[in-house]
Amino acid sequence: MKETLSGMVTRVTGASYLVETGDGVSHRCWTVPGTVSENEGANLVAVGDRVDFQPKASGSDMPEGVITRVEKRRTALVRRREVRRNRSKEKEQVIAGNIDQLVLITSFDDPPFNSRLVDRYLAFAESEQLPLLIVVNKIDLDEEGMVEEDLEVYRSLDCRTCLVSAEDGRGIDELRELLRDRMSAFSGHSGVGKSTIINLLVGREELRTAETSCKTGKGVHTTTNSAMFQLPGGGYVIDTPGIREFNLSGITKENLRFYFKEFLRYMPECAFSSCSHTVEPGCAVIKAVESEAIDPARYESYLALLDSLDE
Repeated sequence: MKETLSGMVTRVTGASYLVETGDGVSHRCWTVPGTVSENEGANLVAVGDRVDFQPKASGSDMPEGVITRVEKRRTALVRRREVRRNRSKEKEQVIAGNIDQLVLITSFDDPPFNSRLVDRYLAFAESEQLPLLIVVNKIDLDEEGMVEEDLEVYRSLDCRTCLVSAEDGRGIDELRELLRDRMSAFSGHSGVGKSTIINLLVGREELRTAETSCKTGKGVHTTTNSAMFQLPGGGYVIDTPGIREFNLSGITKENLRFYFKEFLRYMPECAFSSCSHTVEPGCAVIKAVESEAIDPARYESYLALLDSLDE
């Protein structure tokens, strides 16, 4: 009977995967037609997955193997892409599995803090029952502490926040503690300093970084595949590709309202149980917005997200 080992996928590189066993040894592995996955749909293997594999003879310095089984994921960070040949269809891509928290990297400026983007991530995190940690980089540019006002509404929703500067190191130790002993998926728009922060956390330059494009103001993509890095003090960070437009996989027009947690207190008082909180008479959520018991800007984000979702 062939020997079987277990490990965790730490990197996806084209058709192969790096799998690290409990003793810290990495194996370059491949899937075969007989590979069994306990996950339905989406891609077969993702960073963070636990897998079984059979070692095989290797002609290189790195041990190799064949993945035989992929364990069921506890959680998954998913994005959807349109199929070019058929715009009515979408293809799901799991970019991180088995994560304990989603870490959204934003910046105070260059690019500027984007509350609408934060609201998209928060809705996704609520739908997946994942804690969201909001990290604001480049606070060295915020001489008047303006970002504190932007974060107030999220703190009131029990979101953890962390202000850092990759330029002067402020907040990095605090962030390291918030990541300790957790599997954390880093995500966010390019140009916010995600790769630089990971390099500081890991203690070595693992990732290429790039400046924000002067012409467009948008970040230059430096990550094309997800990759996992172990933190010196415990825990793992999964770096994910920059997401210009985060897709709310699994969220519909009918259930979005449940993922704006401040709505939940008022929803039972609505005149209609299926209230969309848009135009219905007797809507308690709208009344709460009008009295500013619910933040009006968050409500506007809800309407924008609702409009962006498919029927």
